[in-house]
Formats: sequence, C-alpha cells, structure tokens
Amino acid sequence: MNPHHPLEDPRSTEALIALSLQGEEDDDEAWDAIRVLHDRGTREVLDAAARLMGSSDTKARSRGADILGQLGMDEDAFHEERLRLLVALVRQEREPCVLDSAVSALGFLDDARVVPDLVKLKAHPSEEVRRSVARSMPPAATSEGIAALIELSADANRDVRNWATFSLGSVCEADTPEVREALLRRVSETDLEIQGEALLGLAARKAPQVLEPLLAALAARTVSVLAVEAALELLDPRVYPALITLRDREGQADRYFRGVLDDTIRAYETSFAD
Repeated sequence: MNPHHPLEDPRSTEALIALSLQGEEDDDEAWDAIRVLHDRGTREVLDAAARLMGSSDTKARSRGADILGQLGMDEDAFHEERLRLLVALVRQEREPCVLDSAVSALGFLDDARVVPDLVKLKAHPSEEVRRSVARSMPPAATSEGIAALIELSADANRDVRNWATFSLGSVCEADTPEVREALLRRVSETDLEIQGEALLGLAARKAPQVLEPLLAALAARTVSVLAVEAALELLDPRVYPALITLRDREGQADRYFRGVLDDTIRAYETSFAD
C-alpha cells in the first residue's frame, strides 16, 4: 500500500475534513486533505461536504463548497447532487468568501444550467466573487452568460478583466460581433497578459481586425508569449516577417518563450511549403 496515494490514504474522511478546516484559506495541509477527498469521491465525502455547507460557520461552508467542486475529479461523481447543493448555497449565501468558493465550485461542473445564477452575481460588490463568476462561466454559455462576460471584461478590477477576457477569448465557444468587439477593446490594455488574451481570442476566431494590433504587439519593446501564440493561431503570412524580426532581436528571452517562438516560425514555414 502506498499511503501517499490519495486512494490509499489511511486517514478517515472525518480526519481529512478536520484537516481541511485548519489554517488560513490557502493552508497547504488543508488543501492536501481536500485533494485527497476529491480523489476519494465517495458518498461519505459528499455527505460530509453537504453537512459543512449547512454549518453556521463561514469557513466550514466555504470548505464544503471547495470539496464538492472537484469531487471525483475526472469521474465527475454525483454531478446532479453537487449541482443542487452548490446552486442552493449560491442562492442563499451572503458571505463573499463562501460565495467565492461556491461559484468557483460551480465552474468545475461545466454545466450550462448554472449560468442564470452566475449572471446574478456579475455586479457583486466583492471583486473575488466577480472574478469567480468570470472564470466559472461554462464554454457553452447562453447569450446572457456571454453578455455578463463582456461586461466583466471591462471591470475596474484587473484580475476580473483578465479572467473575463480569457474566458471570452479561449473558453467561450461563441463567435459573435459582440464578442469580437469586446476582445478588440481589450487589445488596447497596457497589461500585456490581458492584451495577449484578447489577441489570442481574436486570432483563434480569424478576426481580420486582429492583424494590425498583433503586428504592433510583436514589435513592442516587451512581447508577451500570448502574442506569439496568437500569431500561431492566426497563421497569416503577413505576420511571418515580424516573427523573424522578433527572433533576431537583441536581448534575452526565457527558454519557454524561445520555444514557442521557434515552434510558431516552423509552423509558418511548413504552411508555406504546403
């Protein structure tokens, strides 16, 4: 037996629940226990998490949601029961930290039925709750969900904008004029990560409007790897000279950036040969 393997961990569910409640929100030992509970994914764990969510203690309710979010991991155990419990918590909860956990947990279910409840929280006073809404919207979100992401992509908070732009560009399956316009607005961001997510989303949709800002991003003093990834998605011959110039530019780049750039250049050269 390997005691370090989650499925062979000798600790009881009760002991793991107790560990999950210790320390601060990001306590390593607490999250190790939560991950074991995720992998265990049994009815006993589900019922224990449900009891936590019914507690008068704020931290217990939050941890119950944390446990339910990824219960069973890839097996997605007890999907309908988890959905019911988490939606009920979101609808009645008032504490931002618990809402943050519950909304994040709903995101792991990848279920379009959660969209109306997420949309209701798009203007929540807590930045953490709005950020969780932005990152939890399912890929097949309804027009209402997409509209919420578009609104959140212009949020005053940087992290909310970043997650909403990522969700719009790389998670959301929709390709509408409204989505493209929202992404194009984020291209003017000075934050290179948000700008890069916007470029990547537009390039993946082969939006003609992306060419000019992408060339500008590749010629900038500091270039995000996301801009290079956008060039790979677009695969437009007009971008190739900018990639070669970037490769030959003086200065240092980390190994990952250099690898992505080299792979992108090879993809362009292969496309020329076809």
